Amino acid sequence: MNTQYDFQVHQHFFFVGIAGTGMSAIAQYLRGTGKKVSGSDRLFNKDNKMLIQEQFEQQGIQCYFQDASGLTSDVDVLVVSTAIEETNVEYQKAKQLNIPIIKRSELLASISRTKRTIAVGGTSGKSTTTAMIFHILEENGISPSIMSGAGLTSLQEKGLPGNAWVGKSDWLVIEADESDGSIVNYTSEIALLLNMDRDHKEYDELTELFKTFRSHTTGKFIVNQSHPKSKELSVNSQYDFGVDTQCGFNGSEFKQDGFSISFKCNNEPVKIPVIGKHNMENALAAIACCQAIGLTISDCAKALAHYKGIYRRTQLAGSTKGITVIDDFAHNPAEIVCAIKACQTVGERVFAWFQPHGFGPLKFMHKELETETIAALRSTDTLILSDVYYAGGTVSKDVTSADVYENIKKQSNQVIYFPDRKEMIPFLQKNAKKGDVILIMGARDTTLSDFAKEIVTKL
Repeated sequence: MNTQYDFQVHQHFFFVGIAGTGMSAIAQYLRGTGKKVSGSDRLFNKDNKMLIQEQFEQQGIQCYFQDASGLTSDVDVLVVSTAIEETNVEYQKAKQLNIPIIKRSELLASISRTKRTIAVGGTSGKSTTTAMIFHILEENGISPSIMSGAGLTSLQEKGLPGNAWVGKSDWLVIEADESDGSIVNYTSEIALLLNMDRDHKEYDELTELFKTFRSHTTGKFIVNQSHPKSKELSVNSQYDFGVDTQCGFNGSEFKQDGFSISFKCNNEPVKIPVIGKHNMENALAAIACCQAIGLTISDCAKALAHYKGIYRRTQLAGSTKGITVIDDFAHNPAEIVCAIKACQTVGERVFAWFQPHGFGPLKFMHKELETETIAALRSTDTLILSDVYYAGGTVSKDVTSADVYENIKKQSNQVIYFPDRKEMIPFLQKNAKKGDVILIMGARDTTLSDFAKEIVTKL
């Protein structure tokens, strides 16, 4: 099917790998609009249900193990992500049953065409900015919908996975993903370009993707003027934002005090209970977007003062004996550097542990990882590596964590390698002390949040 697929013609959607962040958000959104939704995941179990499986079933989403047992002829369409290969048993059964097969991005693109869509693009910060925009609009009575790459704490407190919500207005906030190229499919009334770093794709390819993203924007295209690559794609919008720049929304006087940041946006004070200078840029983007809708900076600041954050974005996993454990989704060099610097303002020393999220991504980014990450460390900080998270499938294992460790070791003694992450715990028990921060970083692996909490209990 092409990108002009119309989701409104179908009633029953079956998602392969429904527990994945991108898939689960769309599944919940469709269920919230009254569609029938079911799905499978290789992690599902009838006897020992995952939390997200229970949350789906409470919403009326039927869950199955990924063995094609739940795929029947009453399913109207099978939804797959780019990670699902044609050899998948449910993919094959759908073909046998003549059930149409569409990609997740095609479905999201179709939904975006029916709403007043705000699409957030960039190589990092999408989930946080999307959450901030949703929070500001919600707090100001606009009642938006959202499909996000991470669970919002405010929605998780309602017993939901937190990455989707169906509001009452026509406004919809989504992430526009460049990593799989699907960003070119979305039509938006407002689009934001947060930044552009070499992540998954080379700069030339990223530039073309973001140019297409810009061309599909029917209203305002807003960019980060303090990021060189994104600045090149600016259309000189009055809503562009940046730090210490001459643009529509300028951030200045940044300060961090414990787990709270403050700054000024066009000389108006903003305070948010998060950490990291990168979150000032995310907030500036959200403020610019919301002013384009009709809110004031003051409206935005009042809402952001009560922002509760999102899952695994410099999230406090816990603290014990004066040691703080932070859980973060950082998985490319730019994000890793931002997470480390955010934690440096909290801890006297930072033990920054990173688990690469795939062999392909590690091969693509290992040179930047070996230089930029070490450059971000203070003399008191330590980088800790463990083996690559392998989710299965056919993949070349040309570059490993051990290779990265050996390359870093040649230039710095501030790196340690524990092939099995469990081996790190005795080291931390022995070496971490009051005033330190332990930073857990990685993507894809759904057990990382539990691992961060385990560290808290074992210190």
